[in-house]
Amino acid sequence: MELINFYKCLGDVQRLRIINLLNEGPLCVCHLQEILGEAQVKISKQLLYMKKLGVVFARREGVWMVYSLSVPAHPVLLANVGYLRANNADEFACFAEDLHIRSAVLQRYADNLAECPQVVYQAANGC
Repeated sequence: MELINFYKCLGDVQRLRIINLLNEGPLCVCHLQEILGEAQVKISKQLLYMKKLGVVFARREGVWMVYSLSVPAHPVLLANVGYLRANNADEFACFAEDLHIRSAVLQRYADNLAECPQVVYQAANGC
């Protein structure tokens, strides 16, 4: 991937939030919708853009599309996620809040695994 296209990808807060969440493990679109409070079409559009750039990988699990960061993750991506997590500025508070909500959402869905793919919970260490 060209580095300039990679930085274009990182130039959007919504995509950065998705990358932050996927850095913890795979999620399906329904999880991302709930965590970010956005419509499915908006999340899917962002994921398609990142998939075309090679930032994320998608696989079908039954009726769900499960997204994860591409392996190996680009070092620039990892450095940027690390910076966003380490920075305590108010404008980055949503990243820590998103991770907190992610944990709660996965815990709630874990009680009824029929509602989402098993691979998401395995990656979350039985969350």
